[in-house]
Amino acid sequence: MTLQDSFGRRFRYLRLSVTDVCNFRCNYCLPDGYQCTTEEQPLSVNEIQQLAQAFARAGTRKIRITGGEPSVRADLPEIIRTLRAVPGIEEVALTTNGYRLGERVHEWKAAGLDRFNLSIDSLDPRQFHAITGHNRLQELLDGLDQARAAGFNDIRINTVLLRQFNASELDAFLEWIRETPLTLRFIELMRTGDNAAFFNDNHVSGESIQTRLLDSGWQPLLRSASAGPAREFSHPDYAGRIGLIMPYSKDFCASCNRLRVSATGKLHLCLFGEQGHDLRDLLKAEHSDALDQRLLDLMPLKKETHFLEQEETGATTHFAMLGG
Repeated sequence: MTLQDSFGRRFRYLRLSVTDVCNFRCNYCLPDGYQCTTEEQPLSVNEIQQLAQAFARAGTRKIRITGGEPSVRADLPEIIRTLRAVPGIEEVALTTNGYRLGERVHEWKAAGLDRFNLSIDSLDPRQFHAITGHNRLQELLDGLDQARAAGFNDIRINTVLLRQFNASELDAFLEWIRETPLTLRFIELMRTGDNAAFFNDNHVSGESIQTRLLDSGWQPLLRSASAGPAREFSHPDYAGRIGLIMPYSKDFCASCNRLRVSATGKLHLCLFGEQGHDLRDLLKAEHSDALDQRLLDLMPLKKETHFLEQEETGATTHFAMLGG
């Protein structure tokens, strides 16, 4: 069994949200803070196991745990251990805002976490506070030191480009990775259901950053089969790398290899697609065959591309609901 859509794309990468709760108030995502919109509980560890086993049977090899903020779940280490033990899953990753990184990263490593992405939207403490609503930049940087001590070497930093906030910091970010072996990923701001005005004021084209990098001697790298959507670049004078995620670029969706499941068990074929297809009623061992078949039956519904250029954002009202 292989998850493949009508356009020949195969899906080996699952982004699994384990909660939609987030304790940050990032201005591009949750400027008013988290607002509970459902009484439905997030997937249990057992349900997560059944889900992961089904995707593994269908050829998925990488699972990224997302939120909201995954570390608000006290059982995150158990979730990591459970996913890492699923036959066929070769990599378990995590995306975090880092607020518990320093105190928990050793525990995550012991549970089997292979790698993580950390959100740092500014290297200026005041700007970081303006974007996230928290004065925790130094705490996150200290957490990075703890992560290296725990044995994490391939660390990726996520930075959402914002014209009115951090776009002028590109030189500072580049200077940071001159001696720091990190992959710094600039993410183009995407329009969602509730950020139209903010998007219009703050969108920065990733293509413009790419042009600058290429003109400065940065060279593109080949993507692996399980890689996410970032185009990565290296430079002989820099210890770190740059990644660009540019959803408005031509043919962005052509190499799509990932699916998403929400914290309540809904399969989303696209971040900017439909309202989600419920899988939760089949997340029991006795329904494994039916779950496998449902996944196969849903694949032809995936569209060739998103419709962000037409300002269609689908079910995504904010990124915390599906982890981006």
